[in-house]
Amino acid sequence: MRIIRYLKNCKIAVTLILCLLVVQAFTDLALPNYTSDIVDVGIQQSGVEHASTDEMTAKTHDEIAMMLPADDEQTFRDAYTETDDGTYKLNDQGKKEQEELDRMVAMPLVAIHYSSQIPDLDLDQVMQAYEAGAIDKQKILDMLDEAKQHMGDMGDSIVDQQAIEAAKAEYESLGYNLSDLQMGYLLRVGFMMLGLAALGMVAAVLVGFIASRTAAKVGATLRAKLFRQVVSFSDAEVQSFSAASLITRGTNDIQQIQMVTVMLLRMVLYAPILAIGGIIMVSRTNLAMSWIIVVAVVVIFILIMVLMKVAMPKFKMMQKLIDRVNLVSREILTGLPVIRAFDRQPYEEKRFDAASTDLMKTQLFTNRVMTFMMPLMMLVMNGVSVLIVWVGGSYIDNGTIQTGDMIAFITYSMVIIMGFLMIGMISIMLPRADVAAQRVNEVLDTKPTICDPAEDAVRDAELPSAGGATIAFNDVSFKYGDSKECVLENLNFTCEPGMTTALIGSTGSGKSTVIKLIERFYDVTCGSVTIDGVDVRDVSQEALRAQLGYVPQKAFLFSGTIESNIAYSDEDMPADRVQAAAEIAQASEFISSKEEGMESAVSQGGTNVSGGQRQRLAIARALATEARAYLFDDSFSALDYKTDAALRQDLHTRLSDKTVVIVAQRISTILHADKIVVLDEGRIVGQGTHEELMQTCEEYREIAMSQLSAEELNGGDAA
Repeated sequence: MRIIRYLKNCKIAVTLILCLLVVQAFTDLALPNYTSDIVDVGIQQSGVEHASTDEMTAKTHDEIAMMLPADDEQTFRDAYTETDDGTYKLNDQGKKEQEELDRMVAMPLVAIHYSSQIPDLDLDQVMQAYEAGAIDKQKILDMLDEAKQHMGDMGDSIVDQQAIEAAKAEYESLGYNLSDLQMGYLLRVGFMMLGLAALGMVAAVLVGFIASRTAAKVGATLRAKLFRQVVSFSDAEVQSFSAASLITRGTNDIQQIQMVTVMLLRMVLYAPILAIGGIIMVSRTNLAMSWIIVVAVVVIFILIMVLMKVAMPKFKMMQKLIDRVNLVSREILTGLPVIRAFDRQPYEEKRFDAASTDLMKTQLFTNRVMTFMMPLMMLVMNGVSVLIVWVGGSYIDNGTIQTGDMIAFITYSMVIIMGFLMIGMISIMLPRADVAAQRVNEVLDTKPTICDPAEDAVRDAELPSAGGATIAFNDVSFKYGDSKECVLENLNFTCEPGMTTALIGSTGSGKSTVIKLIERFYDVTCGSVTIDGVDVRDVSQEALRAQLGYVPQKAFLFSGTIESNIAYSDEDMPADRVQAAAEIAQASEFISSKEEGMESAVSQGGTNVSGGQRQRLAIARALATEARAYLFDDSFSALDYKTDAALRQDLHTRLSDKTVVIVAQRISTILHADKIVVLDEGRIVGQGTHEELMQTCEEYREIAMSQLSAEELNGGDAA
């Protein structure tokens, strides 16, 4: 199972949990035995545990010895020591052999106790005859067997119980207070039970703590791996999963894995330990009623299988429905201005309600199915208890077991059933978590299409660190994914240091794709893109992007302050560099107009500043980097003509030795560029200055004439 793979690095924690679970199981399984002892010994037997009493009269001692075989007699005599009062007390050796002594003295003690009820048996006369040598030991043993037969066909359990009654009578004859014996026994066993319960509680708390910590570590590790993996993805991989699905996988799915990991460590490991221990204890208690447990386990297994068959398909569907709700929510929140502009709130509300209702119906179905589990399991458990009492009553009646044994058997039966019940419950949760793990693994196992070269092939050292960069497109063609048509075909042009190269063309001509190929957001299908003669695929992505300052088509700001956004590439960026970048980007004026200046807050996505201000801050962020080439992907579209002209003038002055590449829709933005590359349907249809293209490129001339007046076309500044 996939979840177990995540625990490979937590072997010490898992081993420690196993040890603690064994301790907890030991305490849980020991308590029913003590409960049985309290009922049988503490209450029914007045605290008298053994037929071989701690002290007995000389008369009882001699009579028992007389009725034992020679070997047993010697063992018995060695176990007791005569006191100054003429009684016999159990010595240390006897305490070690007390269970064996119980077996030996049980029948003789019963015979002594009930001798008055057996006709023709006078133990005093038998003792005198034995001491006088009138009868031998074998004769006495034969008489004892005859007496046993006369007492009836009693089982060993009844003999043991009668022996305890005889022992109680012996204690009373010696002046012992049975109430004190009983209270002492109950207190001793009670304190032992409290100690075991406390030990079990400590073990359970430690298991819960370690399991939660381990699961949290697994979740944190998975989130970190998922984050690193997603950050390494190109746009192609992100689009193949969708942003909403990646968010769900990084949050809800990992939360599922984390929750089930706790259950796995806490319940799945504990259930078999408890069940096996319970089976062992039951086998030591009474095998005659074991069939009841077998029936209960079979019934539980059938119930779980039925519930799993009904609920499992819905569990698998639920994750996809959560993806759907996240996707719709994200689309609505992102496109809220458009929704309001077109008055489509009712439609989007219905769309969200449909996705939410589908998820709700699936969750309700699974919850209804799971609701049946606990009542059915309680019915099985209560039915088992009733059946054990009914069957156990007959065993108690014929002396096979005692009341405490039946109570212990019920408890052990519940332990075994609960063990299988826990396994059943987790078996329903595991498949859902397994689906979540599969979805997470799909992301982790996806190989990014944009990868760094091998360490021995990397050419980072060949890239200069100062001056401008020569960017060349050498017969470049590109198509997205499995598309049959190329977006760009046979591009050949060069962007020189100290020069501004502009890209212009109709919508969909591939201008932004050119910028993305330079940044290596995608790899070329054919040809190569080089910087100073080095193929961008032969250098690491970190080294490549250190050479480039990039302003995306859609200006995006991060939550924080204006300063943190401009200094995004370097948290320790000097304040004067931040200020200089803001001045070049024509952002200083509106920044200084704010009360907090550079420390003014920026909301997520920069939604609390205007489109033009957002674009200028994005430009300042790129200019604050110490790059060799600056790429502007239609980054002046939200600027007014005056700001556009001032910005271009500052770029020309302050970046005179750098390489500047501008993608633009407005001719006025690139009118004075050193080189203009005209794209049409992914092909270069013209290269040159504005004046040259007006003479040689029909497509450029059409764009220019549609945007500029005759005066501007003849050399005037569009600003």
